[in-house]
Amino acid sequence: MRNDIELEGIIDDYLMGNLSATEAAAFEELRANDPVIDHKVVTHKAFLEEMKQYGNVLSLKQQMDAAHQKIDVATLAEQLGPHPSYIVNLWRNNKSAVSVAASFLLLTIFSIYSIQHNTKQNGTYEVMRREMANIKNNQNKLVRTIISSSKIDRGPIRPAKFGGTGFALTPNGYLCTNLHVIKDADSIYVQNNNGSFKAAVVHRDPEHDIAILKITDNAFVPLSNLPYKLKKNSIGMGENVYTLGYPKDDAVLGEGYVSSRTGHSGDTTQYQVSIQINPGNSGGPLLDNYGNIIGVITAKENNVDGATFAIKAKYIQQALNAIPEDSLGKKVVFSKKSPMQGLSRTKQIDKIENYVYMIKVYN
Repeated sequence: MRNDIELEGIIDDYLMGNLSATEAAAFEELRANDPVIDHKVVTHKAFLEEMKQYGNVLSLKQQMDAAHQKIDVATLAEQLGPHPSYIVNLWRNNKSAVSVAASFLLLTIFSIYSIQHNTKQNGTYEVMRREMANIKNNQNKLVRTIISSSKIDRGPIRPAKFGGTGFALTPNGYLCTNLHVIKDADSIYVQNNNGSFKAAVVHRDPEHDIAILKITDNAFVPLSNLPYKLKKNSIGMGENVYTLGYPKDDAVLGEGYVSSRTGHSGDTTQYQVSIQINPGNSGGPLLDNYGNIIGVITAKENNVDGATFAIKAKYIQQALNAIPEDSLGKKVVFSKKSPMQGLSRTKQIDKIENYVYMIKVYN
């Protein structure tokens, strides 16, 4: 707690320009090497800007009240008459105060609108967990599939309450998804073309909304080598990207491009991409043209077409590194070159489809 308070104080001094040149340079280097601190700086800066705007509104209100007090309302009411000369004299004697009051009123209205508009933008960040109960699923088809396949853990027959998407990080059943997808789960099942399997949460990263799952089902057969790799370095704006997810019972492709290197409210841990997504896409992989995973889809901004946010791949790697190697079975090493480089989009999708899972949450 004490360290957090001290860090908040340093961030505040940094943003207010109270650090010396040497201290500022050292802090900037620390910020560049520690994404958690960088995220705290971005959040604190946004908070200070909103407080400043709120202070400006209060100041304008006080000035408007002071200007209003200079006008003798009672006297004006007594003097006001039907003859135009009274109105002319009234304006001549009080036009300065009235003009100031009117100006402050307009500025206040504009400032309040700006703050409300910014608050609305900050409040429209919507995670893409799918409410399964609100979507018409073909339950008979699902039951027939469960009964007819010996590879599938029968699991609960009742409909899942929530759903999302996940993708394989290792051949032996470790998957990545969003933490909000599996929030409050009593049990989790993951499903692809090979069947439905029970899974458990082995790591949570609330800072970046990442969860690592492990398939614990005895019927699960380990996958072949992964057809993709994590690309931890930044990708440029305008580069084409795509995602595969489960906003319905079948996998759905979404295509677009990177529109910003930062996410919602300037979040440096995310990309903004111009891909249309729907509830159920949360936790899906975001891939570039070469088949590299550059992030995980997490949310979108309401009322804005194609404003989708994805957590950068280096935070997926950090979450994976937090799991002990003896639990992973062996150290996870991704190939330096993407196995799908040079393949067409259709061929890439054929290769990754069985590595992308529908996540079903029961609680």
